[in-house]
Amino acid sequence: MTLEFFGSNRKGVIAMAHIGALPGSPLYDADGGMAKLIDEVASDIEKLQAGGVHCIMFGNENDRPYQLKACPQSLAAMTAVVMAVKPMLKVPFGVNYLWDPVGSVALANATGASFAREIFTGLFASDMGMWEPNAGEALRLRRNLGCTELKLLFNINAEFASSLDSRPIELRAKSAVFSSLADAILVSGPLTGQSAETSDLCKVREAVPDTPLLANTGVRIDNVQEIMSIADGCVIGTHFKVDGNTWNKVDADRVKRFMDVVDSL
Repeated sequence: MTLEFFGSNRKGVIAMAHIGALPGSPLYDADGGMAKLIDEVASDIEKLQAGGVHCIMFGNENDRPYQLKACPQSLAAMTAVVMAVKPMLKVPFGVNYLWDPVGSVALANATGASFAREIFTGLFASDMGMWEPNAGEALRLRRNLGCTELKLLFNINAEFASSLDSRPIELRAKSAVFSSLADAILVSGPLTGQSAETSDLCKVREAVPDTPLLANTGVRIDNVQEIMSIADGCVIGTHFKVDGNTWNKVDADRVKRFMDVVDSL
């Protein structure tokens, strides 16, 4: 099963457009200001689209140390950045405000995004402290805002965290679909840029065969064929960057080489 915003692509690639540190976060470049944030993400978008990615997802990965609740100034700034570059988009887009599912839904509604990714369910011990997302609040906000076509992508094993839920990953995936109405299930590795376990992808695929399954981290040109044989698509940020470094700019050649492999599958 595939997601509507993948269009005719049987296996979809969502590329990350990492926005620089936003106002209110420690790494924000006050001298460069909002203009620099917009210019840099616009440059990345040009390279990603030229390389042939199927979708783009905006994220605030640079807002370190991360928080579990969106701060008003950063959420407003991210909305402004997305709206500034939206006219140049040629592919569907989504958003993810780390690590706030309610904030992500609000951002998606304000910008007209097709999808939002977040940790919507579970209980985790994390770098940010005890992590207790609230899927009920996020989905009720989606309903109350009237953006019921917005697809919610549930990342079920959080990066930078350890699940306190002792159930196996396949049961957590099945539960997220059954009780929390997940539109898609995403499986991650332990950190940004690190691959999900193939065995985890296989278990989740078997548990929820009728729900779109995406690999959320660590997909590279050398493992994409194996991963796409299991999953319906993937999210890629780090591998598309210069030298495969999460914090570098997008490397147009890496994007093109990767998408050529995907197109050949």
